[in-house]
Amino acid sequence: MTRVAILGATGYGGIELVRILLEHPEVAITWLGGHTTVGEELADFYPHLAGAIDMQVREIDVSAAAEVADLMVFCLPHAVGAESVAEALEHDCKVIDFSADCRLKDPAVYERYYEKHPRPDLLEDAVYGLPELHRDEIVETQLTAVPGCYPTSAILALAPAIRAGLIEPKVIVDSKSGVSGAGRKLSLTTHYTECNESVAAYNVAKHRHTPEISQELSSPGASVGGTFTPHLIPMDRGILSTCYGDLTRQIEPDEAVEIYRDFYANETFVRVLDSGNVPATKHVSGTNFCHVGITIDEASGRLIAVSAIDNLIKGLAGAAVQCMNLMTGCDEATALVRYPHWP
Repeated sequence: MTRVAILGATGYGGIELVRILLEHPEVAITWLGGHTTVGEELADFYPHLAGAIDMQVREIDVSAAAEVADLMVFCLPHAVGAESVAEALEHDCKVIDFSADCRLKDPAVYERYYEKHPRPDLLEDAVYGLPELHRDEIVETQLTAVPGCYPTSAILALAPAIRAGLIEPKVIVDSKSGVSGAGRKLSLTTHYTECNESVAAYNVAKHRHTPEISQELSSPGASVGGTFTPHLIPMDRGILSTCYGDLTRQIEPDEAVEIYRDFYANETFVRVLDSGNVPATKHVSGTNFCHVGITIDEASGRLIAVSAIDNLIKGLAGAAVQCMNLMTGCDEATALVRYPHWP
C-alpha cells in the first residue's frame, strides 16, 4: 500500500486526484495540504465527496507529511512548490509535481516563459510524465513532472507523424480548452458573463506551453518548432487540439492511421480512430483516454491530427495517477479505466 500526501488538494486538479485515488486499491491518502482551506473538512468544501472521505485540510508541511507518506503530489502553481519538492526528495519520498517547474530541461527556456528558475538543480533528474513517450524513465525516477494539458493533447496528436518522418518539423497546433483549465480561482477572463457565448484566443505566439510541445516532439539533432494558439471555450472541461503538419511524401489516409496505430499499439489510453473520423471532447470527458483522428488534406499536402482529452484527467490528475502507478509498481491502468457519461 502506497501512502500518498496531496499538497494543494483543494484546487480542481487536486480534488480530481483525490476522487480517482479513493478508488485505487493500492493507495491510501494520508495527508491533505492547502493554504486558504486549512482546517476545513474536505467533504464540506467539496460536497460531492460527502461520505467518501473524512479528512481535514492541513498546512503544507513537508516534514510532517513525510512521516506518513511514501509519495507526495504537489498541486501548486509554478515556482511556489519547488523548494517543497526538493525537501520531499530529501526525505526520500517519491514526488509528482503538477507545476511547470520540472517539465522543461533548459532553465533558460523556463526563465524566458516564466521567471528565474527557483531550483534548477531539480531538472537533471526530473522525468517528463508522459508515459506514452517516457514510460521506462518514469518507472525508475523519484521525480515526475506532469505535462501541461495542452502539450499532452498536441504531443499525442503529432508524435507518431514526427517520429515516422511523415511531416516536416514545423507544426501548427490550434487548441480549445474548457474553463476549468484556468483553475478554481476567479478572474475577469473566466467570469461567467465574460466567457459565456464567446470563444477567444489568448497568449497568441507566447503561451507558456509552447516550449513543452517543441521539447517533447524534438529529438537529438532534429528540432521541432511551430505555432501554438490556445482558445478558451465556454464549457467546463475538455481540450480539442487540431494539429497540422506539411507532409514529406504522399500518403493514403489508411496508411497514416496504421502508422499511428502501430505507434500506440500497446497504449491503453490512446485510441486512434478509423480514417475520416474525428474525436469530440464529450467522447473522453471524465476519462483518462485520448482519442486521435487522422485526416490527409490532399489539396494542401498536409496531415491533420485532431485529439481530444479531458484536461483535468488525461491532462492532469489522471496522468499523475498513470505515472504514480508506474513509479510504485502497480499496473499502469489501475483506477483509471472508466468511461464517460452519455449524453
